Amino acid sequence: MISLADNKKDEQLEEYRVNNDGKKLTTNHGVRVSEDEHSLKAGERGPTLMEDFHFREKMTHFDHERIPERIVHARGFGAHGYFQVYKSMAELTKADFLQDPSKKTPVFVRFSTVAGSRGSADSVRDARGFATKFYTDEGNFDLVGNNIPVFFIQDAIKFPDLVHSFKPEPHNEMPQAATAHDTFYDFIVNNTESAHMVLWTNSDRGIPRSYRMMEGFGVHTFRLVNAEGTSHFVKFHWKPLLGVHSLVWDEAQKIAGKDPDFHRRDLYEAIELGNYPEYELGIQIIKEEDEFTFDFDVLDPTKIWPEELVPVHRIGKMTLNKNVDNVFAETEQAAFHIGHVVPGIDFTNDPLLQGRLFSYTDTQLLRLGGPNFQQIPINRPVSPVHNHQRDGYHQMRIDQGQVSYHKNGLAGNSPEPASPEEGGYAHYQEKVEGHKVRKRSDSFKDHYSQAKLFWNSMSMPEKEHIIEAFQFELGKCLNKDIQQQVVNMYAHVDHFLAEQIAYGLGLEVPEKGSGEPSVTDQSPALSQLNTPMSPKTRKVAVLAHNGFNGEDLMSVLKAFDNAGMIAEIVSEHQGKIKSANGAELKVDQTFLTTDSVLYDAVFIATGEESVNSLKKNKKVNEFLMNAFSHYKAIGAPKEGSALMQAFLMESEAASIGVVTSIPDDPIEAVTDTFIQAVAKHRHWERQI
Repeated sequence: MISLADNKKDEQLEEYRVNNDGKKLTTNHGVRVSEDEHSLKAGERGPTLMEDFHFREKMTHFDHERIPERIVHARGFGAHGYFQVYKSMAELTKADFLQDPSKKTPVFVRFSTVAGSRGSADSVRDARGFATKFYTDEGNFDLVGNNIPVFFIQDAIKFPDLVHSFKPEPHNEMPQAATAHDTFYDFIVNNTESAHMVLWTNSDRGIPRSYRMMEGFGVHTFRLVNAEGTSHFVKFHWKPLLGVHSLVWDEAQKIAGKDPDFHRRDLYEAIELGNYPEYELGIQIIKEEDEFTFDFDVLDPTKIWPEELVPVHRIGKMTLNKNVDNVFAETEQAAFHIGHVVPGIDFTNDPLLQGRLFSYTDTQLLRLGGPNFQQIPINRPVSPVHNHQRDGYHQMRIDQGQVSYHKNGLAGNSPEPASPEEGGYAHYQEKVEGHKVRKRSDSFKDHYSQAKLFWNSMSMPEKEHIIEAFQFELGKCLNKDIQQQVVNMYAHVDHFLAEQIAYGLGLEVPEKGSGEPSVTDQSPALSQLNTPMSPKTRKVAVLAHNGFNGEDLMSVLKAFDNAGMIAEIVSEHQGKIKSANGAELKVDQTFLTTDSVLYDAVFIATGEESVNSLKKNKKVNEFLMNAFSHYKAIGAPKEGSALMQAFLMESEAASIGVVTSIPDDPIEAVTDTFIQAVAKHRHWERQI
């Protein structure tokens, strides 16, 4: 673990950390306990006595250990780290943490799924939360976003309806952590502003490979305000340095059974191994005077600002370098709020954002038991806190003095407000006028043009995945009328898309030209085929058994390590296996304890005896078949190619991404080719 001595938040948390190693057992009040195996009884076989204060305290605490889970984003996992800006952003904002490139601002990030309960699986199809708490010297700034840049609805008043629609249906409490049911799609067809977001969630973005390979977005339009009071509209982006990569649907479903903790385990292990996840903070900027120069409303949360029109400027980097010490105390009790901003960052009139400014504090009051949740260690700012807010559940402060109000004379009006020049927060002075109405601007009415732009921007494999996702999701709906309405709705986005959905479900194909927008533009930035490709941190299953070629395998493992890849030896039994020359190698997993869906690629160790043993194991064939059908790189040099013959006989295209060799080929050349194949993530050209 690297030194965290310069991390103010970690120094603050150190006060609250407790290490019980070698300590004597006590009650919560510090009284040492002499017996923790048996309750106090009236005789060995008699009733338990009420005076057993240790039993009562222990049981009462246990009975109250669970707090209400989040209504949404219940399933989450977090990590600590730091953020550094690349250069001063003083031209755009006076926010202190965006000024000095040498300053490391502590952060805590919580990733999450949206729909499921705390016990649901990580790999379900869903939007993902990406919430970042910056512990700045001016107070906490919470950037509370998702892995998708748009949202389902335009106005927060519809948020309870949206969530009620995608949660398990109340009459039978099914399905868990899934939108593939009637009430969700009934909501969608009756609230067509959701058309764009549903395309994103039914794309590969809905099943990310890893939190480390997932973009984050602030979703809303915020303001950056500089020291002169000049405001710019801004959207925030997190860009993972490893690129944006996803699972395939069959793989995601199998992972949910094989390892429901797949994403949290991946993040935890990466940090423990020192493969610290890194994300660059990007901003899109629009001048106030350019607010109305686009064919979309810049305040509409169901719209993106296409990067080709409004470039993303990468202004800093976040590194996650420490796992939490206690998931409940930190990850579960972390309270994020979109209203936590610092001087230099302000809000806009986005109606979804405006509603969230109320909702977040309101839900924390219930979930965390009262108004003092900011005093829980993970939520405390590193900047000092001075105000007149008193009492309430779980008050930890001991405020001194007789005064608890403003203005006052008895305490010299302390604590007193700070001027903007002294760092006091001052809201941007925007002129606002108009009648009080329950309406939405006409500029929010276009629900299909950007959905069409997204569809146009997808590669053919990505389009195929979207079609299959709709066929699966709607195939789980019981109401045929809802299915048909969804098909009719997406005919307003793209006729081919609607036609393919209809074909898969045996529904009527709408007539062509039924309101499809005439959008031919593409945004290459939206396709994952245009993301960075790297073998770093990719996990490879190396299949081997007794009799493997030790010299070849040591060369392969060294090359993997040099490329930043992680190899695990998978064999028929735990313990150790022996090479052909008698050298021993520790086995990491067996075909019973793991599966190819938990790896990015598979490599078959050379050695005739080893390969012959693997041939006889039916689970090896299943292991390779899954990797092959999920378009993963497979290394099968020399004798290992025999294990792949059943998959490679059909056509030349079937061999794409499968690296084989003849016995005389040097293992180094094969290994280099395989590493390049792993870097591509998937081989969509492979014909299966």
